[in-house]
Amino acid sequence: MTETEKNLAAVRNRIDGSEKKYGRHPNSVFLLAVSKGQSLEKIQDAIAAKQFAFGENYLQEALPKIIALQNEKIEWHFIGPVQSNKTKKIAEHFAWVHSVSDIKIAKRLNEQRPAHLPPLNICIEVNVSEEASKSGIQVSDIIALATACSALPRLKLRGLMTVPTLQKDFSAQRAELHKLAQHFQLLREKGFALDTLSMGMSDDLEAAIAEGSTLVRIGTAIFGKRKS
Repeated sequence: MTETEKNLAAVRNRIDGSEKKYGRHPNSVFLLAVSKGQSLEKIQDAIAAKQFAFGENYLQEALPKIIALQNEKIEWHFIGPVQSNKTKKIAEHFAWVHSVSDIKIAKRLNEQRPAHLPPLNICIEVNVSEEASKSGIQVSDIIALATACSALPRLKLRGLMTVPTLQKDFSAQRAELHKLAQHFQLLREKGFALDTLSMGMSDDLEAAIAEGSTLVRIGTAIFGKRKS
């Protein structure tokens, strides 16, 4: 068994344990392996361990991987900031985009999604920490952007995503993630058919699951430190 396979097993155990501890249904949290900065060999090790969903931040890095692994049944998720000059390739090669924070970008993805593919699954990225250096919209803009995205026929709005402040205290982690969980529930109450709360990474996945995350994005805990 490779190091990647061992790490994957450990991460899956962490997820299972957190589901039990916080009263979540078994298998209610989806694992997205973040392969940004990782080698093709490590991704193949993860595939051997039956991991088939991978997240990438940079289009120019992701495309060679997507091409090399095109015969595998992989679901590719784009999780980095979306530049307008990259929307066409993203719309063509990914099943999900977690980082939509601008209606202009959403419209470009909608227009450029190939007709032979199903609608592109998207999450709205929210800057819950309100840090100037972070991507994502302010919480006050969520409903307006969700309404606009829901009207685009080649997109399927699935939920919300955030990259919170890096902190070690469990209660502080939960407090920040709780903000996104509240807005997720608010949108559902307003009639938006959302099913994905994309939050939780290697250092805070337990807090995220405690707060209702349905998808955790794990890189370092699976693959080790990135090349870049």
